[in-house]
Amino acid sequence: MTEALLSDDIEELARRAVEENLACNRRVALAESCTGGLVTAALTEVPGSSKVLDRGFVTYSNEAKMEMLGVSSEIIETFGAVSIACVWAMAQGALERSQADVAVAISGIAGPEGGSDLKPVGTVVFARVIRGEAGDPEGELRNFGDVGRADIRRQATLCALDLLLP
Repeated sequence: MTEALLSDDIEELARRAVEENLACNRRVALAESCTGGLVTAALTEVPGSSKVLDRGFVTYSNEAKMEMLGVSSEIIETFGAVSIACVWAMAQGALERSQADVAVAISGIAGPEGGSDLKPVGTVVFARVIRGEAGDPEGELRNFGDVGRADIRRQATLCALDLLLP
């Protein structure tokens, strides 16, 4: 018997995200930076996820965010890669470049370096865009604290999976 690849809490939330999106016939896409594909990997651990997951973009560098998702250099230069503006543009780009009904984007500072007074290590931003939905974009800034790179990425993965729930 093999051990699980991911922690039980991540596996359980990923299972819920797949089951609940499948129940409402909704496909999802991810645009990940600091999580490096962990959210997409969590979804693919669930049997039947191919009916829900359209695609995942791992856009770790600013160049990848611009080239793969169409994030403008002005957004990155003005607000930074770890900003609501950037993740909203990432989510919008993922939706436009996929067959998904909903896209979630994540960017953050997992540390141990890279933080600042304004954006300390542990700062992670999220956005969700739903196809055909008007109104203000959904964005969220969380600060998980300087609790270590692995735990910041784990908590960010859980938050992103939660955002995928219908």
